[in-house]
Amino acid sequence: MAETLDKKEVVVVGLGWAGSIIAAEMAKAGKDVLGLERGAEKKTEDYLLAHDEYRYVVGHEMMQDLSKETITYRNNLDEEALPMRRFGAFLIGTDVGGGGVHWNGDTWRYNPYDFEIKSRTDEKYGEDKLSDDYLIQDWGITYEELEPYYERYERTAGVSGEQNPMGPERKMAYPTPPMKMTPLLSDFKAACEAAGATPFRTPSGNMSEEYTNPDGMTIAACQYCGFCEKFGCEWGAKSSPIVATIPVAQQHDNFEMRTHANVVDIIKEDGKVTGVRYVDTRTHEEFIQPADVVVITSHTTNNTKLLLHSELGTPYDPETGEGAVGKNYCLHITPSVTGFFDKEYNLSMGAGALGVTVDDYNNDNFDHSDLDFIHGGSISMKQQGKRPILENAVPDSVEKNWGAEFKAESVKAYNRSAGAWAQMITLPYRTNYLSLDPTYKDDYGRPLLRLTYDVTEHDRNVHSYIGDRIEEIIDEMNPVAKSRSVLDEHFDILPAHNDHIVGGTIMGADPNTSVVNNYLQMWDAENVFVIGGSNFPHNGGYNPTGTVGALAYRAAEGIEKYLDDNGPLVEA
Repeated sequence: MAETLDKKEVVVVGLGWAGSIIAAEMAKAGKDVLGLERGAEKKTEDYLLAHDEYRYVVGHEMMQDLSKETITYRNNLDEEALPMRRFGAFLIGTDVGGGGVHWNGDTWRYNPYDFEIKSRTDEKYGEDKLSDDYLIQDWGITYEELEPYYERYERTAGVSGEQNPMGPERKMAYPTPPMKMTPLLSDFKAACEAAGATPFRTPSGNMSEEYTNPDGMTIAACQYCGFCEKFGCEWGAKSSPIVATIPVAQQHDNFEMRTHANVVDIIKEDGKVTGVRYVDTRTHEEFIQPADVVVITSHTTNNTKLLLHSELGTPYDPETGEGAVGKNYCLHITPSVTGFFDKEYNLSMGAGALGVTVDDYNNDNFDHSDLDFIHGGSISMKQQGKRPILENAVPDSVEKNWGAEFKAESVKAYNRSAGAWAQMITLPYRTNYLSLDPTYKDDYGRPLLRLTYDVTEHDRNVHSYIGDRIEEIIDEMNPVAKSRSVLDEHFDILPAHNDHIVGGTIMGADPNTSVVNNYLQMWDAENVFVIGGSNFPHNGGYNPTGTVGALAYRAAEGIEKYLDDNGPLVEA
């Protein structure tokens, strides 16, 4: 029997970037707010011994325990889905801070074109540019409306960067200057210019200098140690919830954080959401937590799973096109080219977002009239720091990934090879979606989330075009050999692709085609807000974190408005 606890004004489910922003803003506004996190509390000092590639990269210590909760996946509607047993195509973080602790730090604003992709594409290229199987739609908000919230997130995170020459003119400079240049990045920058592109420094949540944000939280300067992706920062120099936002909430007596609290259901009584049910992962005790407002801020997969389990919203049906929960799942695909050079670079030093980017082939920055796709991707080279176990690129002439030749060539290439890659657009497709699995269950007896996904013809067209552009740039660096990624015939969840998965609880202006409005308030449950990458109607040509942060700040304003007045914040 679950124990019923005292009611809270606001309950936040998941304390990554989105959840910690909501918690901090609600606490500052004087609301009685509770943060529920299924993992443990983490602080900067917990990562003092974090330079362990086997533990964190191979062993995925900071990720969801797949033996207790995983997903199933299949390529099409006619296949039986099978459970994912190992991480590969994406990662699902856990513990306080979530993916905001193990991220690399790339901090982008989506382009104005992204937010109005359907209307702008139809206007410029005609409604027949894409088949009806591609479910593109406008987001229900414009870049101009979201820009002030981008600025708020960037000030909180202390983002380092410079003006994107292909992007909209910034009204506010980045809070901190770009990160250091290195010999490798200088050569890449020159190659981009020689190839006719316009390079600029990648916007970074790794601090170029010590920074104190508007809430008084100090983030240290990056030491370029090379241990960012899948690691916590022992120096407190990578902007994350555990240094930038959660301590702000904890300064207020009206904020409470409960760890090891895995929310398994959103509770409804007489058709209205009244709170959540969670399980203590240590004792297996169950609790009912009443609340005026429930804010779901977990991972893309878990946001969707929780709504489906709780029967909130209408599940998407790929056969009829009806419903929206689970719709528009997209994975980031990353075409890449690795160059092998006859000169050495010190590649052991680096940072997650230490890089140079070109945006010339992204968004609608080039004419697509004679091309068989829309959008594109941002192309970057990043010096992230090479590590000893998995950093063993070799030229294609080395046929085996074991043995004496492989070892000799990987040692030779360690400081003589570098790759450039793109964060590539992926569009929603009719049969790429999330649902509940009819066969497999998690550790709590609930159906697993089922992913149905495969690459599309549009993916192949963009991948080929962007791959050619990357190769042109690498050629300007005069490599002695090069290796280019290949897009397989079908999606496989095991090889590493990219963790930037989106969709499932998408935002929009029409309740028939979206789950939440532009304040991320559910159309079907006005006291429930859902925030995260799951809100994106498509995957753009950038990392999603900056946009998640901006949407969270706007949602925080919406939650305050709702608590004051109740009712829907946007008319359907």
